Amino acid sequence: MTYLAKPKLLRPDVPRNALGYTRRDYEGAISTLCAGCGHDSISAAIVHACYDLDIEPHRVAKLSGIGCSSKTPDYFLGNSHGFNSVHGRMPSVLTGAALANRELIYLGISGDGDSASIGIGQFAHAMRRGVNMTYICENNGVYGLTKGQFSATTDKGSKNKRGVANNDSPIDLVALALQLGATYVARSFSGDKEQLIPLIKGALRHQGPALIDVLSPCVTFNNHAGSTKSYDYVREHNEAVNRIEILQPREPIETSYPPGSLRQVVQHDGSILQLRKLAVDYDPSDRIGAMNYLQERKALGEIVTGLLYVAEDAEDLHRHLNTVTTPLNRLGDAELCPGSAALAAFNAALR
Repeated sequence: MTYLAKPKLLRPDVPRNALGYTRRDYEGAISTLCAGCGHDSISAAIVHACYDLDIEPHRVAKLSGIGCSSKTPDYFLGNSHGFNSVHGRMPSVLTGAALANRELIYLGISGDGDSASIGIGQFAHAMRRGVNMTYICENNGVYGLTKGQFSATTDKGSKNKRGVANNDSPIDLVALALQLGATYVARSFSGDKEQLIPLIKGALRHQGPALIDVLSPCVTFNNHAGSTKSYDYVREHNEAVNRIEILQPREPIETSYPPGSLRQVVQHDGSILQLRKLAVDYDPSDRIGAMNYLQERKALGEIVTGLLYVAEDAEDLHRHLNTVTTPLNRLGDAELCPGSAALAAFNAALR
């Protein structure tokens, strides 16, 4: 058996970011997914986003569950922390890690089976609790590892490779995240890196639960006529509501937001989401409006992509629980054992 390995030697003039890292420093192992899989495009977009944002690889914790999508963290950020959990349980493992150490950047990678079927309860609670993370769902509408069954996100009437139609109503993770209180909600397409990379950058800079549902066609089981998650179908039915750019921290610039112009949203770290409006009547700061717009366009057979909602006053789970800023593994006896007087005062407050 022959194994492929990426060369370790680089040209001396290879481009480097502000930290001195090359693009290779953000890559991982060579992918074993099917050639042309949309998931590999998502991995490349993550590498691109982290390189451009000058993120130190060791500051990222990437977590996943089970499925083709959950294999992909091995293919990017090879020098980051990583944990592959059991099927559908990635959000709770990520939540525990985030509570223990708030200094890391948490990136959850999941799929439509992992998130919308066995893990839907985990997904819902992570969104409503405000866990500070970037949650990327690589959504292909099919169970690729188990040979092509419909998933919970498969559109009603969509046909599988054998021509059998799905009769069940789909779960829309974007609509669900909006309803549950996520503060950064986006949908994109693995074949549109110009849209996907800035969306990932914005999510990584966001303080709170950021969901990106990425339509990622499965070239083996779900890229044929009749599938609503094939490359051709998504390209023909895609309606982008805006285009997003990320500006590194600087003085905020206030602008009006008429159709076709710009709107700038300042993130908690000072970076700026710069939105260019494409849909004339779309406002990404209106949660109810985003939910209604999704349903209206869905009734017309359109797939809405872009930054669908962002809260400018977003908070996260640490703010809600008033946790300490120091990671738990750095707390000493003095902080963990405040003494009998503190225990007595706590008990008295419960009487």
